[in-house]
Amino acid sequence: MALTGRAGLVALIGVVFVALAVPSWTGVLIVAAVVAAGVLADLLLAGGVRRLTFTRSGASSARLGEPAEVTLTVGNPGRTRVRGMLRDAWPPSAGAVTDRHRIAIPPGERRNVVTTLHPVRRGDRQAHRVTVRSIGPLGLAARQGSHEVPWTVRVLPPFHSRRHLPSRLARLQQLDGRQAARIRGQGTEFDSLREYVIGDDVRSIDWRATARAADVMVRTWRPERDRHLVLVLDTGRMSAGRVGDSPRLDAAMDAALLLAVLASRAGDKVDLIAYDRQVRANVSGASATELLPSLVNAMAPIEPSLVETNARGMVAEVLRRTRRRSLVVLLTGLDAAPLEEGLLPILPTLTARHRLLLAAVADPRVTEMTRGRGDAEAVYDAAAAERTLGERRHVTALLGRHGVDVVDAVPEDLPPALADRYLALKAAGQL
Repeated sequence: MALTGRAGLVALIGVVFVALAVPSWTGVLIVAAVVAAGVLADLLLAGGVRRLTFTRSGASSARLGEPAEVTLTVGNPGRTRVRGMLRDAWPPSAGAVTDRHRIAIPPGERRNVVTTLHPVRRGDRQAHRVTVRSIGPLGLAARQGSHEVPWTVRVLPPFHSRRHLPSRLARLQQLDGRQAARIRGQGTEFDSLREYVIGDDVRSIDWRATARAADVMVRTWRPERDRHLVLVLDTGRMSAGRVGDSPRLDAAMDAALLLAVLASRAGDKVDLIAYDRQVRANVSGASATELLPSLVNAMAPIEPSLVETNARGMVAEVLRRTRRRSLVVLLTGLDAAPLEEGLLPILPTLTARHRLLLAAVADPRVTEMTRGRGDAEAVYDAAAAERTLGERRHVTALLGRHGVDVVDAVPEDLPPALADRYLALKAAGQL
């Protein structure tokens, strides 16, 4: 049961009436009886809410930053019209534009209620409950009841770096030789023979083919295809650090999506492992057309874990899943202590079998702090920032001695920088 504002207004009018006309306990009892009778009549005549039926339809997934509409169909199997207010409750991160809707459902009919969501966080956003308040004909009181109507909208990573894809695909086409201006001598897989022209590398001359032909023949090459790429998302403590408004993990996901799409277009096979102390997500064996949907669905519910990543377990998981030589792209942090104590001691085990590329999200605020000179506090901040950058350079050098390529960039620059490093490795035949 719920009382409306009209019931309060009637009670206030009754107080004035008692004060001016019947200033006695008798007047108070009369007013109270009238209000109670009106409330009771509304409760008896209002449409029932417990027998209402509910079904949901509409969006089950949406990209972060894009709207999603969820339709709630309400059925009234009773004999009394249901008129009042419906609240379709969602968590704040779902970004419901409005969760309260006026309804009027005649007996035996259904009505649709549409809730528009603008999610502000990645992951699974679940509907809470539906509460219906059916108001009586006098408008003094209402029947009220809540119903569980489950529905989940999976909010997918936004993939902002998609805008960098056309330019990288154009470079990939040049590497593959699909454009008219063929780039000579790049790649390590034999493609075809053609006549020698001035400017060709003499090391590409095929002397046996030249002996059989009237002209000098050279070999053309193309980048390796059908290679294996393993994306490893570190979801431990380092990924929880915020850069701007988002955790480092979100920037790493964006870079991983761009690289995965580019590699699949290049004919390489792409797998994903998300790991901290256990496997949080896994995508393997997806075809080129299924890869992007599989990746965004797997990444969507992942949240950073506030634990130190088990580097030994992560490496063991990669080695267990990947038998053939592959390019392993580890998206993690460049903090000195976790890497020197966790990853570096076991790095030879991984690099002996695979090529390792490490991508880290840098904080642009640290670079800005190095320029601070206004007062003593700014100078101390600048010194701390310089020390942080020095530690990152030191860790990068240590990784380089183990044959690890490192890409260290701010969130906006990391996806294209990682894609460029992949294309450079492919062009040099180092995958």
